[in-house]
Amino acid sequence: MRKIPFIIPAIVVVLVLALSSVFIVDERNKALVLQFGRVVAIKEDPGLSFKLPFIQNVVYYEDRILSSVIDPLEVTPLDDRRLVVDAFTRYRISDLNQFREAVGTGGEIAAEGRLDGIFRNELREVLGSVSSNDILSSDRAMLMERILNGAIVKGRAIGIEVIDVRLKRTDLPRANLDATFARMRAEREREAADEIARGNEAAQRVRALADRTEVEIVSDARRDAEIIRGEADAERNAIFATAFGEDPEFFEFYRSLTAYTNALQGKNSTMVISPDSEFFDYLKSDIGLK
Repeated sequence: MRKIPFIIPAIVVVLVLALSSVFIVDERNKALVLQFGRVVAIKEDPGLSFKLPFIQNVVYYEDRILSSVIDPLEVTPLDDRRLVVDAFTRYRISDLNQFREAVGTGGEIAAEGRLDGIFRNELREVLGSVSSNDILSSDRAMLMERILNGAIVKGRAIGIEVIDVRLKRTDLPRANLDATFARMRAEREREAADEIARGNEAAQRVRALADRTEVEIVSDARRDAEIIRGEADAERNAIFATAFGEDPEFFEFYRSLTAYTNALQGKNSTMVISPDSEFFDYLKSDIGLK
């Protein structure tokens, strides 16, 4: 019975030592076993593992794919048209030992700072070698691939595998927006003025063609009308000539009646003429009464 007070503390110490020597690696993590700050073991497979209690300690790192947002960055393409670029990257820790040496005790936070610097340099280098139109066009995918390839090489140096990089937003700086919009409006107005001028020119050509066509049609119609009228007059005169040639006396009578009709129209006309004039031959004659 006297040994019981000594056994219980011993059991407690053993349990504490046993619990201090056991650690669990989750499937979402990787672990480094450190002894006085030096890496002595790397645990990448999930499960139960052991370490020396009190002498060694365990540091856990994410084994999942991580993402990092790059703060807005102003770049200057070849055409000196400044752009503000937002981007994000996805990465994972590939080499724990190298990662620990690169970032020290800072962990993922320090790694994101290193990655931010890497991507800023890559963005400036790649986007500064092309024009702004290339950045805003379908060539954007090719540019992101160039940025990704450069970041992959530099990421390996700190034990990181860069998986993807994307440009989220590419805008003009706020100070340049008004000037850019004014230039865009001026270009659109110039294009509109050019279109209006071309439209007026085309309309003028159409009107001139229509006017010329109208003159040609009217001229042709008048010419045809004069020809028809001349042919009709010729035919009428031929008929009259034939008819009057058969009876000259009737022709003289018809001419006198026509003269009477034109001269005596009942409008209070006054005529001063000799009664013996030939004009009254058929008025005094009884030939027309037969």
